[in-house]
Amino acid sequence: MKHFNNVWERWEDNSRRFPNKDAIVHWKAGEEPFRWSFQSLLDTANKFSVLLKEKGIKRDEVCAIIIRHNPLFFPLYLGVAGLGAIPAVLAYPNPRLHPDKFKSGVEGMSQRSGLDWIFTESDLEPVIAPLVSHEGSTIKGLHFPLEWDRDFSLTSNMIEELQSIRSSTSERDPFLLQHSSGTTGLQKPVLLSQRAVLDHVDNYAESIKLTEDDKIVSWLPLYHDMGLIAAFHLPLAFGITSIQVDPFEWVLAPSLLFEALAAEKGSVTWLPNFAYSFMADRIEDDEMENVSLETLRLVINCSEPVRNESHKKFTTAFERYGFNPLALSASYAMAETTFAATQTTPGQPIVTIEVDRESLAQGQVVPPIPGKTSRICVSSGRAIDGCNVKIVDESGNTVEENGVGEIIIYSVSMFDGYRNYPEKTVEVLKDGWYFSGDYGFKKDGELFVIGRKKDIIIVAGKNIYPEDVEDAIGTVKDLIPGRVISFGEENNELGTEEISVVAETSITDDVEKRKLIQRVKEKGNSVDLTISNVYLVPPRWLIKSSAGKPSRKANKERIAEMKELNKH
Repeated sequence: MKHFNNVWERWEDNSRRFPNKDAIVHWKAGEEPFRWSFQSLLDTANKFSVLLKEKGIKRDEVCAIIIRHNPLFFPLYLGVAGLGAIPAVLAYPNPRLHPDKFKSGVEGMSQRSGLDWIFTESDLEPVIAPLVSHEGSTIKGLHFPLEWDRDFSLTSNMIEELQSIRSSTSERDPFLLQHSSGTTGLQKPVLLSQRAVLDHVDNYAESIKLTEDDKIVSWLPLYHDMGLIAAFHLPLAFGITSIQVDPFEWVLAPSLLFEALAAEKGSVTWLPNFAYSFMADRIEDDEMENVSLETLRLVINCSEPVRNESHKKFTTAFERYGFNPLALSASYAMAETTFAATQTTPGQPIVTIEVDRESLAQGQVVPPIPGKTSRICVSSGRAIDGCNVKIVDESGNTVEENGVGEIIIYSVSMFDGYRNYPEKTVEVLKDGWYFSGDYGFKKDGELFVIGRKKDIIIVAGKNIYPEDVEDAIGTVKDLIPGRVISFGEENNELGTEEISVVAETSITDDVEKRKLIQRVKEKGNSVDLTISNVYLVPPRWLIKSSAGKPSRKANKERIAEMKELNKH
């Protein structure tokens, strides 16, 4: 395999190999797709690099990109990277997010990550401009690159200057600042080197058996590692077409992903676990007319513990449209390892095992016990090349197979640390191993992720995984599927935590709400889970993380605020 010193060299090589092939197909409802060939994408990226240089952007400066899903995002991103600057893609605010909350998030990010420049749209100028002029701000300027005139020819001098910058960029230089999942998408800043990204795309491509005939289809936001690395960097590195669907449009019309997939004959896509049930529930039969999923060879579940019921629901809904159940696959991934650390074997059934739930909570994996409740655990696969995955106890000692502990990872694509956040880096990066904060176990070499360490609910000394609670009550009639979260609340009188549930419902009648709360509690009791508090909230009330799933931490805080207000 050809050796590249930096990511740009690889992009440039593909523009020579596949000049006229579609690199990016920007899919928008009701419009003709916008198509970037590999050559036109790189040509426009070069123009952006020149314009950025003229604006004063320099090597190693962090450039925050906050724009909507737009065809110009792609050459702009490449143009930033091609100048030796460091792109940091941040979430464009959801219309429901209060401007002050968004402003506060960006301000925190600028202080923590050391943002040098912000590229955004004019609509956000009133919100962001005060951050630039604020005393003590690190931000040097605010630009609106979508409005820049790119109608010019590159001169030989311009090209030579860019080539000089790029040829001096080494594999250990910083390349990308991506961010770990959070409720605003503006959380811990993860610094990745050129080599980390280069090695990762090679190793991950091998694990999913990627070929030049594949086509990636994605609705995933580009501020998240799954969308940016898997659905953008990966295909771009291998000369493969990536079909990009607007995430906001997908939420309103999830069938759009399948429309794009069928029209472009897509073969690979990634979905966070919540999306499987979401699509099965929301997509109507009439939206699937003339839509075939026969070309789809991989649907990879990623970003949260894999739920067996989600896969079954998805298969039941779409098998009649040509979906092959063997296309179901799974990865375990995080921003700190660039993206994936494990992957199931493409084309083979995902390994599932049924275990006793109470024993699992006590740290042991044992077969189901008659008369006791059980849990189906779904594999996230084996470690990909360049990665090693272990399970350790609280003292950092390796846990043997069938024992539960924290998942730790060693990877050749490990991050260089959290930018300007050394104390947090030391907490999670020890002797080259990343301590994920996730609980899981290994069996026959397969990794099973069961939940977040910090999310565990401890009731009278008994560990309860919120995933078990959410699985148990998620099918209760009149609750909105996929819009249920569980967490622990301290009961000071009892001296222990209680299980609390927040669930969205369209029911507004108080009498019917009380009946629904009772059904939720009864469902919990049926699987030996005592649910003490049920908070019913209207549709779209729950705060979501950057990965698109309801955030337990943020919603627990919101419930606490609501209860405090009700006291007064």
